Amino acid sequence: MTRIILFTVGTLFFLYVSRRSLLNPKTHGFYRFFVFEGNLVLVLLNHPYWFVDPSSPLHILSWLLLAVSISFIVQALIMLKKRGGHGDRPGTPENHAFENTVNVVDTGLYRYIRHPMYSSLLFLGWGACLKNTTPLTLGLVLGVSAFLFLAARVEEQENIRFFGSSYRAYMKRSRMFVPWFL
Repeated sequence: MTRIILFTVGTLFFLYVSRRSLLNPKTHGFYRFFVFEGNLVLVLLNHPYWFVDPSSPLHILSWLLLAVSISFIVQALIMLKKRGGHGDRPGTPENHAFENTVNVVDTGLYRYIRHPMYSSLLFLGWGACLKNTTPLTLGLVLGVSAFLFLAARVEEQENIRFFGSSYRAYMKRSRMFVPWFL
């Protein structure tokens, strides 16, 4: 019963946060909503297994991914606040204020990856999945990964429209989610 209540509260929160984006499937926030929901389900489904055999190799990998997830989100938010600047971005009324950067951020984690916040969500999903991998959780994490890829692609198109050639150049010297890999 507790998980149903947490799922309901979490879903209501994500619906509120994503309310404008859900009305426009052409925005990155539309796809991001499904990432939030998928990760919420993964965490709630696997929560009972988080501390069962915590020193097994899969759990150690899971803990590592979860720690990297937290590290990435903290570093990304600091860099966005420090370097991104904020302003109006015409054509993106669905965005939250912190998303409306006016500078291409290419320092810190952003030097290597374009979407460290999405990377954080990716690592969260895989870390939660590894706590108790079943066909259901594997399907969920693959879905989360696909929606993250879609959200990133849409956001990159938004950034190209706003920043132009400077963002295209940035895309050539950085990876989408994982430094030196993906």
